[in-house]
Amino acid sequence: MIRMIQSSSAAHAKAYFSDALSKSDYYLDDQELHGYIQGLLATRLGLDGDATKDKFFALCENVNPLTGEPMTPRTKDDRTTGYDINFHCPKSVSVLHALAKDEHILKAFQECVNQTMQDIERDSKTRIRKGGQYDERDTAELLWANFIHQTARPVDGALPDPHLHAHCFVFNATWDEHEKQIKAGQFRDIKRDMPYYQTRFHKRLSDQLIELGYQIRQTETSFEVKGVPQKVIELFSKRTDEIGRVAKEKGITDIKELSELGARTRSKKQKGHSMNELKAEWRKQIHKLGEDKDGAGQQVVRFAPDKEAKELLPKHCVDYALLHGFERASVLQDRRLLAAAYRHSLGNNHISLDNITHSFNDDKRLIHVKEKGRILTTTKQVLLEEKHMVRLAQQGQGKLKPIYTKPPELKLEGQQAEAIKHVLTTPHRVSIIRGAAGSGKTTLMREAVSWIEKAGKTVTVVAPTSEASRGVLRQEGFENAETVAQLLTDKKMQENLTNQVLWVDEAGLLGTKDMTQLLELATQKNARLILGGDTRQHSSVIRGDALRILNTVGGIKTAEVNKIYRQRNEQYRSAVEDLSKGSVSSAFEKLNNMGSIKTIDPQKPNEALVNDYVAVIKDKKTALIVSPTHQQSDEVTDTIRSKLKTDGLIGKKEISASRLINQNLTEAQKGDWRNFKEGQVIQFNQNMPKIKRGSIWTVESASENGIIIQNNQQQSMLLPVQKSSDFDLYQKSVIQLTKGDIIRITRNGFDTEKNRLNNSQILEVTSVSKKGEIHLRNTVSKAAYKLNQDYGHLAHAYCVTSYASQGKTVDEVFISQPASTFPATDAKQFYVSVSRGRNNARIYTDDKNQLLDYASELGDRKSAIELVKGKSLVPEMIHQRIREERNQVLTPSPQKDKSKNIQQSSPIKDNTYEPRI
Repeated sequence: MIRMIQSSSAAHAKAYFSDALSKSDYYLDDQELHGYIQGLLATRLGLDGDATKDKFFALCENVNPLTGEPMTPRTKDDRTTGYDINFHCPKSVSVLHALAKDEHILKAFQECVNQTMQDIERDSKTRIRKGGQYDERDTAELLWANFIHQTARPVDGALPDPHLHAHCFVFNATWDEHEKQIKAGQFRDIKRDMPYYQTRFHKRLSDQLIELGYQIRQTETSFEVKGVPQKVIELFSKRTDEIGRVAKEKGITDIKELSELGARTRSKKQKGHSMNELKAEWRKQIHKLGEDKDGAGQQVVRFAPDKEAKELLPKHCVDYALLHGFERASVLQDRRLLAAAYRHSLGNNHISLDNITHSFNDDKRLIHVKEKGRILTTTKQVLLEEKHMVRLAQQGQGKLKPIYTKPPELKLEGQQAEAIKHVLTTPHRVSIIRGAAGSGKTTLMREAVSWIEKAGKTVTVVAPTSEASRGVLRQEGFENAETVAQLLTDKKMQENLTNQVLWVDEAGLLGTKDMTQLLELATQKNARLILGGDTRQHSSVIRGDALRILNTVGGIKTAEVNKIYRQRNEQYRSAVEDLSKGSVSSAFEKLNNMGSIKTIDPQKPNEALVNDYVAVIKDKKTALIVSPTHQQSDEVTDTIRSKLKTDGLIGKKEISASRLINQNLTEAQKGDWRNFKEGQVIQFNQNMPKIKRGSIWTVESASENGIIIQNNQQQSMLLPVQKSSDFDLYQKSVIQLTKGDIIRITRNGFDTEKNRLNNSQILEVTSVSKKGEIHLRNTVSKAAYKLNQDYGHLAHAYCVTSYASQGKTVDEVFISQPASTFPATDAKQFYVSVSRGRNNARIYTDDKNQLLDYASELGDRKSAIELVKGKSLVPEMIHQRIREERNQVLTPSPQKDKSKNIQQSSPIKDNTYEPRI
């Protein structure tokens, strides 16, 4: 792992040196590893060598230690002193280094750190501000102090654990060759690309360990050495556990806050222990654990033949990265794709970083555009897909006779009436109604459909999700509303479209593949296609903001309905209207003036929210808490349920029920055995040989030879990973349920009485029994349901993500948005969250200014068409025209079982699942 932490002052950096860097570990001083000054800028200045206190402190003050002169032209009081870029070995590597007497591990680690720091140095930049310019310049020279540490901080007075890591403190200085002077660096891009550098570090280290004869196993974020027991890894993770425990107690999840928490919870260093004494103590701990037979270094397999390594080629790694990345995005930064390719090669040292990079750069399927100092990438096939979608919509312009030559007299007025007139009188096959949240889209839809039917046409109504179609739309009177997926597989539904009308609600949730298939179907059946949705709300999980592309790129006329009716408070309504128009700053100011944005107590981050929520519930009003992340939602939920129990609003007698958490893997990830763990659950979405749709199997084992799964009849078989779209992977968990709990269904299915359950459907628990029966009801329709405790696909619904909240309306909405959730914050998320309430919205955060900054980010995903329009393509990457690549097939994963080709638009199946939201 690599972490990058800003040091905001000279005093902070000096204290850090004295406390954490110079005296690196917690044993005798004569065992210390010396720090060194490194980097091309250090060489230029003659500063390379030992990192003494005098050198370090002078550099902290922006002073050249040799001359006493300022390093950079300006020394501001609030200047950033530098950045601590720290490199951490996987715990199994630290254990081996400490106990296996293999000093080659330390040497390998040092080399990998140095090489990765050189990567970072090559990417260094400075700002250009002379002559009215506002630009950046590559510099490729940095100066840093490198300290190698071998142990973690002690916890609760115990001796420290083995933990091989390095701190590279990079000073805020770089050499501008053009201006011939040292200037402050621009580190924003380096911070952004840290996942890229991290995978390069992991790849180098794993390759070197393999060269030393060790075998490695890939983990979710890194790797571990095979043969080091998981119990030993957990045993020597006391410091990580301590930080995690304190963070959970205080509700801290933000990386910056966690870093500061690490500093605050550091125990004092202990003197008088030699490395030999520490090693003896560590061996005692392993012996006590009972894992000494498995070995913490002694029994680790070395120089065993690698069965899978020779099957992997650089192209396979690139294919995996493209299949994985472009499933959910049309445009990606090249380094994000490269990071995925590097990560896929972990465990195979026959392929180098350069091999993968060259394969990626030479790949003729890719289009690269340089934009704002970075390379953005798409594929020619994605570009073709988008162009085909736009062309289909444009070709329907003026092709049909209007349903009404003269609009009828309508009940609705204003924008709603104008939108209805648009769809009734347009000669175009495709029409769009962009309706803001709470603007009465469903009311508009009812009147429009009635007039279409009076003209002798039938209207097929569909929506992307089951809750929107079979739930909301059916409750609103559209009794036959179905999912888009059902329409695209149901031949009878398709035949009924001939010369008729297809209305898609929540069309903003459609990706380009789904939209293209709907356009093809409408064209084939000579049907009208009416797309209703809001491009400022959430878009599809899969790639392509299709509705926005049709409007902004395709030029399909849109009827705007942005007058809000949902919010009853005028100021609140005005704020939501601003958000619907993209005026986030104005909306934020109005919400703040209303007192809706509340600053939380960092020591009790959820207390005010919980008390306010419970007060509203006691007042018999409907309420919902929204947060951008699942982690924050889970933390809020725990606090809410504790308060509800205390106040007697839910029962105290609970049962434990099974909960299955969708791992949301891409098809590429589902084609890679390394992403499967023993005990996880597979559920199938389609019938297969010997497999029934909906059946649940458990992962018995996963290896390069395949994934063995077992059903409840103890029958075992090999998982058909080549059918990755036909199954989902879940992690087993447990949920506590009691009378009065509010739960959310997380996958389409049926209860014990064969009543349909829709993904995202919210229900109330009316009773639970010792036998494991869970009785539920819909609080609106009063429909009753019954589940067994092993149903699995449910979660508490007190706090949900903004994606899951879209389409829901309550009296009051509460938004939990601390700094830890800011990476998942943008204008779409903020707009959807704030607009859920009728009477009020309350936002709880610990940083209003930063929240505004993040909430102002548009959140639209760039399309391939937008990427290449008017831009200069990176010339060495583009060798053939798009049409020459029309039939090229992406080789799937490096596994023997081949995954689906991302370049082909395969028919959508009637899946009984939707992504975890």
